[in-house]
Amino acid sequence: MENIIEVKGLAKIFANQTALESVDFQVKRGEIFGFLGPSGSGKTTTIKILTGQLNPTSGIAKVFGEPVSMLKKPTSRNRFGVLTDNSGLYVRLSIYDNLKLYCDLYDVPHKKIEEVLESVNLLDEKAKRVSALSKGMKQRVTLARALLHEPELLFLDEPTSALDPVNTMHIYKGLRALNEKGTTIFLTTHDMQEAETLCDRIAFLNKGKIQLLDTPNNLRKQHSDSTITVELTNDEKIVIPAGDEGAQILFEHMNRNEVATIHSNEPTLGDIFVKVTGRELL
Repeated sequence: MENIIEVKGLAKIFANQTALESVDFQVKRGEIFGFLGPSGSGKTTTIKILTGQLNPTSGIAKVFGEPVSMLKKPTSRNRFGVLTDNSGLYVRLSIYDNLKLYCDLYDVPHKKIEEVLESVNLLDEKAKRVSALSKGMKQRVTLARALLHEPELLFLDEPTSALDPVNTMHIYKGLRALNEKGTTIFLTTHDMQEAETLCDRIAFLNKGKIQLLDTPNNLRKQHSDSTITVELTNDEKIVIPAGDEGAQILFEHMNRNEVATIHSNEPTLGDIFVKVTGRELL
């Protein structure tokens, strides 16, 4: 499958501080790629480089098969969308009028506005002025704006960080629908559950370096201790090993009708991140 993003040996140094160091990865067309790491790990710096807002110190970064410097061309700008914390809105205008201006800029029909507002659960609020919105609502407006022109590639920097669970699920539904239409999504987050829910592959970024890169399922398998927790009908929990020994123990409890539930002990992505980096994902 074609790579829509290619990064090799990417580094970025600010004064005497290294933000990224020898970063390598590729993002395939059509996938949702998660870039996970705590605050200050280099996630936002990476997005700024990949969207042509920041020049790398060294290394190669390509988007759509071209150097990221080419993204400044108007024809390239139409091919991707960006949502970051500093995505500006016109605070004196309504939600609808903000999106209408964006439609005119990208030659998108105005009828698209209600569709994207529905996807972020803001259709009933479209007449509200942006100055009257909460931080979470503003975040949903900027996401709606990024979705309007159905870009080939969408960069999302912590898209649900200020949202409650109900609106977060609306965002997930909208992102999946967009992805199913062909949009590749590059998602940065420190929310492991979000990555688990949305991402085809994830990279763990820590102190400017990628520590792990694989599918969530493969990462859990690689770091599993191959044990099973069995909860008995008397509420006792026992941990048994995989293989013949564990099978015999489980059979004995089942034969006595003592088994209430059985769970595999695969680690969460958060557990894996702490194990590999020694840091909490905060």
